Amino acid sequence: MAKLIFSLDGAFLGEYPLDKDRLTIGRRPTNDIPIDNLAVSGQHAEVVTIGNDSFLEDLGSTNGTMVNGKTIKKHILQHGDVIEIGKYQLKYVNEAAINAATSGSSPDDFEKTMVFRPSAMKSASADEQARMQNTSVQVPPVAAPVPGPAPSRGDATGPEVAPLARIQVLSGPSTGKELVLNKALVTLGKPGIQVAVITRRPHGYFITHVEGQNHPVVNGVSVGAQAHPLSDHDVIELAGVKMEFYLTTT
Repeated sequence: MAKLIFSLDGAFLGEYPLDKDRLTIGRRPTNDIPIDNLAVSGQHAEVVTIGNDSFLEDLGSTNGTMVNGKTIKKHILQHGDVIEIGKYQLKYVNEAAINAATSGSSPDDFEKTMVFRPSAMKSASADEQARMQNTSVQVPPVAAPVPGPAPSRGDATGPEVAPLARIQVLSGPSTGKELVLNKALVTLGKPGIQVAVITRRPHGYFITHVEGQNHPVVNGVSVGAQAHPLSDHDVIELAGVKMEFYLTTT
């Protein structure tokens, strides 16, 4: 289970497990994590947890919310992230990430992000894409795998994972381009307009709305606010682009 370690100038102040869908942070005593400081807004930020994934959102606070020294509006939390609210710190600890790292998965799996750029993707085969996993490349608006726990790599004691899937762009300037969904989390869309995340879980792939007024559409129907399961050959509409989700055995 993931948790937040609450501290001030290195002094431990508490520990908060992310064991419910929504956890609020702010100056009001009704918050799940109350911080009695004038630099903190009444309802400052919240953490939304969906399965093993947690999303931090600033709730329009006066002084802002920072993660690892950068101001954010919405952020998908990664193991080791440090949230800063005023002078206080909340460190995100994901025990699933720790367990995976100690069982043989590379810690880099939780820290690397890919961004796809058209120039690098024009002639990229599936094998070439695999070799580019640690490089900077963007296929707008289909964007970036988010660091997350790596799929099982043959460990007999590890959990099973869903069959490998891909997304093929059906409309727009990147028509025909493909993205292999070989990470635990992959973000899609245009930041500031519409963003969703596809999660690879043991029992399949799920798409979840992250940012934007409109929710993603699958086969002509809005997915709503909750995680929505994806099936072979589903058509996703996101940020004005259509994409086909399909499973593959290669």
